[in-house]
Amino acid sequence: METRPDLYYSEEHEWVRVEGDLAYIGITDYAQDSLGSVVYVELPSPGARIKKGDVLGVVESVKAASDIFSPVSGEIVEVNEELNDAPELINEDPYENHIAVIKMEDTTELENLMNHTEYEEFIEKEEV
Repeated sequence: METRPDLYYSEEHEWVRVEGDLAYIGITDYAQDSLGSVVYVELPSPGARIKKGDVLGVVESVKAASDIFSPVSGEIVEVNEELNDAPELINEDPYENHIAVIKMEDTTELENLMNHTEYEEFIEKEEV
């Protein structure tokens, strides 16, 4: 499983890339591998406000449907419309294909997320 040192990770297997007060959010390589072939992504509505822990969207695969939980609070300022026509992009490169961008209300929420080393250790424990 690939992780990247420049990202934050949640226990629900979402990643966060921070650019200023914007949080780009997607699902991890581990999550997409566990799900199998992604066939549909339900995107959130731009302009909506979301709280940390709320359902941001849904990823459906040939195996199951899985909720995507927001690791931060704020306003959804962008969604990745490409996923409407090509949800398989998440399987091809989960870290280059974000689901949504949130303008964060409170950047201290990032302190509750894992770095890549902590996330790798978390995955190892989950696989046991």
